[in-house]
Amino acid sequence: MTNLFGEPPATLLPEDPGAAELAAGDSPQTVASLHPDSALAWVTLAELALADGRDLEGYAFVRTGYHRSLDLLRRNGWKGHGPLPWEHEPNRAFLRSLAALADASERLGDEGEAHRCREFLHESSPEAYAELVTRTA
Repeated sequence: MTNLFGEPPATLLPEDPGAAELAAGDSPQTVASLHPDSALAWVTLAELALADGRDLEGYAFVRTGYHRSLDLLRRNGWKGHGPLPWEHEPNRAFLRSLAALADASERLGDEGEAHRCREFLHESSPEAYAELVTRTA
């Protein structure tokens, strides 16, 4: 179905405050401590914890990154819906947060939250969904 009212313009987030330090090899713990507003540091911590089987810790990390990202999205004109292009590198921390939050929620038995996050991810960026969800399904 086509939305006759159109879709809001894509939201393009600014560079993450911790991106350069993470790219330089600084630990995500250090970057999150120095830049608590770095969604990229929080999602990196979450992905590492989840990969290590530390589900509750991963959930806490990704929940922090997800909320930091929502705050940033709103400050950059996002109204709660609309495209968040995967191709735009700074958007990836939020999109990765959605995928990791879905995974962590599922591991903790919260199927409703896992489903909501995957739907949100797919609506925000089908490319991110294909990259982050369908490759692991």
